[in-house]
Amino acid sequence: MAYDVIVIGGGPSGLMACIAAAEQGASVLLVDKGDKLGRKLGISGGGRCNVTNNKELDELVKHIPGNGRFLYSAFNTFSNRDIIAFFEGLGIKLKEEDRGRMFPVSDRAKTVVDALVGKVRALGVEFKTNAPVARVLYDGGHVSGVKLKSGAVLESRCVVIATGGKSVPHTGSTGDGYAWAEEAGHTVTELYPTEVPITSGDDFVRSRELQGLSLRDITLSVWNPKGKRIVEHEGDMIFTHFGVSGPAALRCSQFVVKALKAAGSGGTVRLTVDLFPDKSVEDVRVETLRLAEAEPKKAVKNVLKGLLPERMIPVLLRKAGLAEDVTFANIPKQPWAELAELIKAFPIEAKGTLSIEEAFVTGGGVYLKEVDPKTMESKLMPGLFFCGEVLDIHGYTGGYNITAAFTTGYNAGKSAAETAAWARG
Repeated sequence: MAYDVIVIGGGPSGLMACIAAAEQGASVLLVDKGDKLGRKLGISGGGRCNVTNNKELDELVKHIPGNGRFLYSAFNTFSNRDIIAFFEGLGIKLKEEDRGRMFPVSDRAKTVVDALVGKVRALGVEFKTNAPVARVLYDGGHVSGVKLKSGAVLESRCVVIATGGKSVPHTGSTGDGYAWAEEAGHTVTELYPTEVPITSGDDFVRSRELQGLSLRDITLSVWNPKGKRIVEHEGDMIFTHFGVSGPAALRCSQFVVKALKAAGSGGTVRLTVDLFPDKSVEDVRVETLRLAEAEPKKAVKNVLKGLLPERMIPVLLRKAGLAEDVTFANIPKQPWAELAELIKAFPIEAKGTLSIEEAFVTGGGVYLKEVDPKTMESKLMPGLFFCGEVLDIHGYTGGYNITAAFTTGYNAGKSAAETAAWARG
């Protein structure tokens, strides 16, 4: 049997592509190698599903550092506000949380997954699960269908590749779509982990003395070898047994990957943590000195407990060359100034990140200059469309990646259906 549109991959972009295509009246087949649709969607936002972000469009694009500008055309058709309206139209009430993040009021990703899958079913989309695709078929410079690993051939003049990247592989994202893109003549840019925890070999990491310590409202900076700040992100972070994680670290991770690549093998990249972004070094020096002066007989390690994370105090004092039991009368000026500097720029030497499989998002993918930004159709192979993480687009966590998935999915599905209708005459 021939279909107007075949969508490969039942994640957020694939499900949205099915909906957009079916709403145009196309006969649509969704093929997925797993037994359950929307698996990645089901674990997003910590299991609560951060469906989009409510920021203004220009601000939204700034939070998609991996080629976010490519999405302007797609947003003209289906923006973050359209995503909100779409879900509310399905009966899912949304709420806005910090930094513009939009969640279902139910706080359950299952609510979103069930509604999307339910909409796909209601539109008459046909499903084939547990049906891994072996190849996308091309004939005479045009898409002709897909061949399953079972040997079955499914015909279609329009195929949407929505297979995801290589991150979180247990949800089915194992990079299958890249090979099919290359067979069609596409370039796949180098893949790398983004939104991924950072590794370090520092003494305090190896000793695990800070493991599990969370820092709130800090600023994390990444520096190049010449001492120039590459990027800084404010937010929360956590020390782990291998390095650092948490929102601020995840946002800095792609810049660590790129800086390490530029530095060559065996290098490290310096990070610094500012524990008090709203205060100057001098403010910190004066404030800590006043605390010590107020309790002159108390050891500084105890004086500082009200100001600093307790488990960091021994590490900070050690790095500043201060004895933990020193009291106000014996505080040396230079090491105390160094302590203030460390509180404002606690150094971490990053040696890498966890693997791409352990990342939240894949950097790199199908080269965007070979894809039409309005339709998501290949410029090289008529009838071939791309959406979601298989494209060389990546954003920060906070609803940005899923926004890119939904908007590219909607545009790919709608355009594929229109192409199929035109082909039918």
